Amino acid sequence: MTQTSVSTRAWIEMGLLGAIWGASFLAIKIGLDELPFLTLVAHRVVWACLILWAYVLIKRLPVPGSWRIWGAFAAMGLLNNVIPFALMAWGQQFIETGLTSIFNAGTAIFGVLVAAAIFPDERLTPRKALGVAVAFLGVAVAIGLDSFRQFDIRSLAQLAVIGGTISYALAASWARKTMAGLSPQVSAAGMLTGASVVILPVAIWADGAPQIPTLPGTYAAIIYFAVIGTALAYLLYYRVIAMAGSGNAMIVTLLIPPVAIVLGALILDERLAPSAFIGFGILALGLLILDGRLIGKGVWRKRCA
Repeated sequence: MTQTSVSTRAWIEMGLLGAIWGASFLAIKIGLDELPFLTLVAHRVVWACLILWAYVLIKRLPVPGSWRIWGAFAAMGLLNNVIPFALMAWGQQFIETGLTSIFNAGTAIFGVLVAAAIFPDERLTPRKALGVAVAFLGVAVAIGLDSFRQFDIRSLAQLAVIGGTISYALAASWARKTMAGLSPQVSAAGMLTGASVVILPVAIWADGAPQIPTLPGTYAAIIYFAVIGTALAYLLYYRVIAMAGSGNAMIVTLLIPPVAIVLGALILDERLAPSAFIGFGILALGLLILDGRLIGKGVWRKRCA
């Protein structure tokens, strides 16, 4: 099986999406300078939720009335928004923006493992197993030997970010199992509704009444990661999938870290250890093997026959 042909327009939009999500890590880091991480997550999901529902209403998309579907939305909001957003925002307080984005790129590793455990048609083939093993090695190298030898708050932050990627992987399988046939825009609005219902009381309980930001940079960060990095990014993501297919859309994952690393260096004066770059290179290699670009699916079958 060959990869779906990707048009020039699809490549441009994939590049744009990678840039948008890459810059979101910077916006979150800036927002964390003034706001607690749970309050920041609440801002992200609530405003994005309102924008997506406005889109659904303007487009007059059908809204499901089944309680089962709304229960699925609530679980999806927890798995795809509340847990990963909170874990990654907390972790970003202690590790660099670029490093967070590198670990985020490992989402596909756990996605493959979770899907293989749940769906019969997603079995772990030798090619996928090799890709997962190489990608795991990349993550381990990016974490660095020091983190394994001496466990500290930085080590815990890295594990929190990785925990967020596992939650993303669970969310992808949950969506396939419970939300098939729904409009992706309605699904996104529904899950953000579920996320808002969960995170608002938690943020108020943990952080107190919502704080009014005083720094212009905080307002800019909230507007960026809620409006552009979440609401508009979801709409663009579905366009990319429609044009290029979900397999090709995984390439976006590899475009995010370079953007986040460059912005972190230019704006926040962050510097990553050489092991982070080496780890990302190995991780990217593993993802390309998973995707079938370096070792084609048909070629692998012939070699293993």
